[in-house]
Amino acid sequence: MMEDKGKITEKRVPTFLEAILPIIVMLVVLTIGKGLMGLVTEPLLLLVTVFAGILAWRMGYSWDEMMQEICQKVARGMPAILVLISVGAVVGTWVLSGTIPMMIYYGIQIVDPKWMLVTSFIISALVSICCGTSWGTVATMGVALMGISSTLGISLPATAGAVVAGSFFGDKLSPLSDTTNLSPIAAGSQLYEHIGHMLWTTIPASIISLVVYAIAGSGVAAGVDVESETVTQMLTQLDQMFHWNILLILPIVVVLVGSIMRKPTIPVMLLSSGVAGIEAIIFQGSSFANVIASCANGFTVSMVNREGWNPETASEEVLKLLERGGLSSMMSTCLLVFCAFCFAGIMSKSGSLDVILNKILSVAKSTGTLITATVASCIIMALSTGNSYLSILIPGEMFRKAYIKRGLHPKNLSRTLEDAGTVFVPLVPWSAAGAYMTSCLGVEVLDYLPWAVLCYVGFIIAIIYGFTGIGIKKLTEEEKEKYEAEMGQEV
Repeated sequence: MMEDKGKITEKRVPTFLEAILPIIVMLVVLTIGKGLMGLVTEPLLLLVTVFAGILAWRMGYSWDEMMQEICQKVARGMPAILVLISVGAVVGTWVLSGTIPMMIYYGIQIVDPKWMLVTSFIISALVSICCGTSWGTVATMGVALMGISSTLGISLPATAGAVVAGSFFGDKLSPLSDTTNLSPIAAGSQLYEHIGHMLWTTIPASIISLVVYAIAGSGVAAGVDVESETVTQMLTQLDQMFHWNILLILPIVVVLVGSIMRKPTIPVMLLSSGVAGIEAIIFQGSSFANVIASCANGFTVSMVNREGWNPETASEEVLKLLERGGLSSMMSTCLLVFCAFCFAGIMSKSGSLDVILNKILSVAKSTGTLITATVASCIIMALSTGNSYLSILIPGEMFRKAYIKRGLHPKNLSRTLEDAGTVFVPLVPWSAAGAYMTSCLGVEVLDYLPWAVLCYVGFIIAIIYGFTGIGIKKLTEEEKEKYEAEMGQEV
């Protein structure tokens, strides 16, 4: 019961229909609004939040109580959100210093026509890990690799599938990736432990992918030497823009060492960005003003300070790959996170998530069925909304307590969110990712889908692990009590 201006209002537990109705409304609104009409996601999500709030009010909860729960969720997620924001600074300075361009410059030169599909996967993965973006990798490396395959007569759907799978491999594991940072936010795990735990599913899925690509590409004749005009132009322009030096890998080393030593993420990220900024001044002749500008608003080719370089000659591929980063680039993602937290906070306060969770737990009796339910929820969200962020955030909020209750470490949940959320979205033809991949690579989603092996083998392996116990991290009693205390109630 609650007291409001002299009135006593009875709080009640929602029925299962009342609990699930906001989820159904959200799927319908986002499917029609975002999927069919192309409307902006955030206002649609707020509209659904209003609907959930009205239901919560009818159950006896005041606006102040709902707002308090929203604030608590935002507060718990703020450390990870700050990591996400700091990634923007890292990307901007890494490009300005030449760190990311150097990795691209040398990485693309290892293409071997005999192993086109294998190298397409590997190059896309390496570039995506360094850049933290699958979209940028597909728009640049992907386009170049498709040009080579076209000349060699190699299957374009197969090449496109290898590029998409490799790009999302890097997007999934890179500490610079937005989805890699969002998954721990949703699940309650830490960034680097999340990345390490994903290797359990990602490495086997990658090996299976490489075997498929090696077999499929083994018929390509050895010794074929074909230069792609796109590749040549990109390499030439990168060489004109930056001075190469082995010390440019130092910002990457800082992040890797910090990860291995389990140092706090934000100081490590900021240190790496600082090192990159210093190297930009030393090796690229950048001004301090440009270092600050790249940190705040991202890199632009006009920042390049090298004699003979004319920014107006930059190719579209180079612009797509390099002009990115900055603190401001992460604001749209953070806005979506806040909107999702508003919805999740009201659902949690009204008890709707608990009702849904108890219903799921009554069916999901084992770890395997729980992970299967998580996978199914992520896929349903991806099919309905076509949005990788919502495919991570909403299922993550729904299942977070269930994993703790079962004594499962939150990083099991964050890994599954990536296996079934992040990498599945490009397989949805009506998603933004699917449409983007098709527009860049010139291959329809359903054509490259069978070849994007990593994108569907990962969640299959996750389900197998759930039923066998392989790669499943359990909580100790002390850890379980800690997570229960952080959630503010006993599970």
